[in-house]
Amino acid sequence: MTAVELRVAVARVRPRPDALPLPRYMTAGAAGMDLLADVEQDVVLAVGERRLVPTGIAIALPAGWEGQVRPRSGLAARTGVTVLNAPGTIDSDYRGEVQVLLVNLGSAPAHVRRGDRIAQLVVGPVASVAWQEVAALPDSIRGSGGFGSTDDR
Repeated sequence: MTAVELRVAVARVRPRPDALPLPRYMTAGAAGMDLLADVEQDVVLAVGERRLVPTGIAIALPAGWEGQVRPRSGLAARTGVTVLNAPGTIDSDYRGEVQVLLVNLGSAPAHVRRGDRIAQLVVGPVASVAWQEVAALPDSIRGSGGFGSTDDR
C-alpha cells in the first residue's frame, strides 16, 4: 500500500536566517514528523512543570484533515518529558502557531533547547459524524463492558 501524499501549506511564524528545518519524516516508514522547539533560549522544565513550547510554524490543513501532536517515545524514556494533552489536535481551520504542551514527569529538571525534537505530528483524515438518535443500540459481543472488561477473554 502506498502512502497518500497531501500538500499542506506551512508558514514560518518568525522568519530568520537561521531557520529550523521544517517538520520531516526521519525514516521512510515513519507515521509522524518531528516538531522542533523554536525557542530563543533554553527552557528548563522543573519536575511536574508544564509549558507551551513554540515550533515556529503555522500550517493550513485541508478541510477533512487533522494534525495530531503526539509524544516522542525516546524523549519520554530518556527524560520523562511528554506531551500533556496527547494527542493534541490541530483542526483544519486553525492558522496560529503550532505549540506543544510539554510536561516534565521525570525526576530531574529537563532542558529544552532550540532545535530539539519535542513531539511528532501525525496528519490524517477526519470523519464527519451525523448523529442518528435511536431508542436502543444494537447488541454486540462486548455489550456495555468498560475498562478491563476484555482482560479475561
